[in-house]
Amino acid sequence: MNLATDPWVWVAAIMTLAVFSFLYKENPFYRAAEHLFVGVSNGYFITFTWHRVLVPSLIDPVGHGQKLWLILAAIVGALYFTRFIPKISWLVRIPIAIFLGYGSGMSLLRSVEAGIIAQVKATIVTRATFANWQAGLWALIILVGVVCTITYFFFSAERKGVLKPISYVGIIFVMVGFGASFGYTVMARISLFIGRLQFLLGDWLGLIR
Repeated sequence: MNLATDPWVWVAAIMTLAVFSFLYKENPFYRAAEHLFVGVSNGYFITFTWHRVLVPSLIDPVGHGQKLWLILAAIVGALYFTRFIPKISWLVRIPIAIFLGYGSGMSLLRSVEAGIIAQVKATIVTRATFANWQAGLWALIILVGVVCTITYFFFSAERKGVLKPISYVGIIFVMVGFGASFGYTVMARISLFIGRLQFLLGDWLGLIR
């Protein structure tokens, strides 16, 4: 055993063990680590926003007499703090509405391109698709999966006749998709857990390299 001499490694190890203690039950050590994480995250976010956003993008240009229109943006942003003043708390709706409108407009085009246009392109089967038999096979699977899944969610007609078996195939594709998503999530969490074990046994205790 070769214990770490860096005090920050000990702090990280103790915090990791405090979080792992939740696997037994909720306890003061876990709550302390949770509160510390929230506090440090907020402090880092505030510092990052001040030094990387407000100072270079607002305070410095306005201080040098440039981009004075940013003062209006700063006033609108400051309306978020009216949430703490009950009489004028309704003013907080203005920056929230602007933020949601801007965010929706920005994400709409990307969502259409990534979720609809890209899906349609991947579904279209052409002669060039079968230049490689493996690419052609996967293209056919994607085509069948999309058609069957859309048929399963088509509720305007009763599922009988040819629609019934096609809908059942759509259920299989939906379940395979859910299973793959769940497996990916579990693998990601297990990977994080293995990383913390490697830190405890390697960087902290020095039992492994």
